[in-house]
Amino acid sequence: MSKDKRGNVWLGAAGLVLNNKGEWLVVKKRYGGLEGRWSLPAGFVNGDETIEQAAVREVKEETAVDCTVKNMIGFRSGVLQGKISDNMAIFLLKPIEEEPIIQVQLSELYEAKWILPSDLLEDENASVMLHELAAASLEIGFPTIEGINPGDIFGYTSYKLFIK
Repeated sequence: MSKDKRGNVWLGAAGLVLNNKGEWLVVKKRYGGLEGRWSLPAGFVNGDETIEQAAVREVKEETAVDCTVKNMIGFRSGVLQGKISDNMAIFLLKPIEEEPIIQVQLSELYEAKWILPSDLLEDENASVMLHELAAASLEIGFPTIEGINPGDIFGYTSYKLFIK
């Protein structure tokens, strides 16, 4: 999605994929402020999906790893240049396969690989967000509440709450 089509309020989703060895799936982007730095697979939410579906889609697009959502673990919000609200929900994801094979989306990424969070804490090429996440307790998160309806009048086709 181009910057022009996003308007001045941006909503992104990121997936922190945790494998059974305790490693995280991280990527090195080819563009933007995170170019050449380790970060999470992430991107913008499309109009026809929920925010957690966007996180799962972005991981799949960037790394070919299929995942399920465990819970929401964070939310980043900031204002760019005093005029663009830039927001991102961060989800803890679990790979569907026990040992998934990574296939890097070379048009957007230099590299993708599994790294222990303790190693990311020491890596100067890891993003600030990765450093903060690696220092946090992520298993707690915000569980998903599904199967509720705030009222037919709203016309939601999907509705979920993430509350601790």
